Amino acid sequence: MKKIIGILVILLNLVACGQSSSTKSNKKEMDLSAITNSNVKAAIEALQNGDESWYSYFTENPEMKDDGNDKDFHDFFKGALGKEKFLSIDKVENNGKNIIGDFKAGMWGTFEVYFNFYENENGKFYRLDIGQTSKL
Repeated sequence: MKKIIGILVILLNLVACGQSSSTKSNKKEMDLSAITNSNVKAAIEALQNGDESWYSYFTENPEMKDDGNDKDFHDFFKGALGKEKFLSIDKVENNGKNIIGDFKAGMWGTFEVYFNFYENENGKFYRLDIGQTSKL
């Protein structure tokens, strides 16, 4: 009898070790439902996920301004994609093309920013202006 109980205990331990934990992640998915422009929403979703599909929403060489200064779009996001993202979307204007919210900007910290998307007739963005709202 002791042998059977011992085998049952071992089997139960093996079953318990094989079970996966179903604890929820502390990572909160941000609500993008306020963004009414579907292309902007999809682009922001890619940005949030650090997904390189971000580039597919833009023309080949889009113009970019950061706090009013010209930037190379591809160089800028080469360092930012996957490291920087919105923490909240607080305001959406201009038919869903202007977004304001709290943004985690890597080593620069967290602050309120704007992203203004300029869309061509094919639905691609040919320009992106970003910056701190305090500099508007």
